[in-house]
Amino acid sequence: MKILIHTMYFLPEFGSAPILMEELASYLAQKGHKVEVVTTIPRPPHNRAYRGKIFVRETRNGFRVKRFLTNFTSHPIGRLAAWTIFSALSAVHSLSARKGDLLFFRLPPLPLGVAAAVARRLRGAKVVLNVQDIHPDLAIAAGLLRNPAAIRMAKVFERWTYDQARDIIAISEGFKKNLVAKGVPSRRITVIPNWVDTDVLRPLSKQNPISQKFALDRRFSVMYSGTPSLSSYKALVRMLEAADNLRSEDEIIFVIAGEGLKKDDLRAKAAGMGLTNVLFLPFQPLTELPYFLASADVLLVPLDAEKSSLSVPSKLYHYMAAGRPLLGLAAPDSEVFRTITETGCGFCVPPEDARQMAQAVLSLKRDPDLRAEMAARGRAFAQKNFSRDLILRRYENVLQAAR
Repeated sequence: MKILIHTMYFLPEFGSAPILMEELASYLAQKGHKVEVVTTIPRPPHNRAYRGKIFVRETRNGFRVKRFLTNFTSHPIGRLAAWTIFSALSAVHSLSARKGDLLFFRLPPLPLGVAAAVARRLRGAKVVLNVQDIHPDLAIAAGLLRNPAAIRMAKVFERWTYDQARDIIAISEGFKKNLVAKGVPSRRITVIPNWVDTDVLRPLSKQNPISQKFALDRRFSVMYSGTPSLSSYKALVRMLEAADNLRSEDEIIFVIAGEGLKKDDLRAKAAGMGLTNVLFLPFQPLTELPYFLASADVLLVPLDAEKSSLSVPSKLYHYMAAGRPLLGLAAPDSEVFRTITETGCGFCVPPEDARQMAQAVLSLKRDPDLRAEMAARGRAFAQKNFSRDLILRRYENVLQAAR
């Protein structure tokens, strides 16, 4: 079967989405499918090999990659422009699809629905939508979309986009519930969570060269490693307030590692508060990530209250596999809250309550046995439910059965 994967984010771009899409494409190619990835030229600093180019063809791990240039700005308007450009280019590329081909669209961006319509209605191809975030709900919750008329139009377009595929993969039961409430038939939706390579991300000693490099080996480290974004910004601000409450605890350090839309704002707030117990670090290479996560004593999963039911960060599964206790900052109706509390792999507190965050950090610091128990529960749950080969087999089954 020929499978064309359309995704905005792909290696060497940073973040979990590029890793997941690389692993999906590699797995399908190894299973004998003819795979092609349609994506973008990476953003800085990962675009060095692509400078001056607007279109690139590559071959890697048994599949082809086609990259288009969009833009590199991190401003919300610029991001919307990049989504629109990529979606338009994907629609044009979908004209090359043939009857019987399968096109897999990773959402967002929501405008990829146009490319899905071109592939299915004009070319007779099969289409599967993979819903990773709920838009436009996230944009509305973040205050980026406020005009009532624009909101109505966006919601109509969202529903139209879901109509372009007979098969939809949602990453949580909460997402499925959201889509069904919007009129998407339940029978068209399959729930498959994201996955993690539990052989790569595994429990490792805190005493390692990476922890020593950043002087984390002798301090109690509360770490967020990911993309500081609109879905987690408010919760991370509360985390800075929790750090402020724990100034007197010299052994505790809060770490924010990664690149994203709101990182500079967080850095400026920390500086304005005079925080010396918060460390900002750049994105860490994939090869060093297992040791970097092992440098933490607690791993942080932040999700703003109004967005808690609209996103399920892949870092949730990565952190569990890494064998560290989790501190979730999420509302009770979220997948993050449910997973952490039901598995007993950590604590979960309201994302707006800095005092409870600080208390949870102190409780974990004072009880190493509890941390070890939580870490073991999370690791075992990740191996049983989110391991890469297990989830990717489910993806392949859905794609092969697509109508």
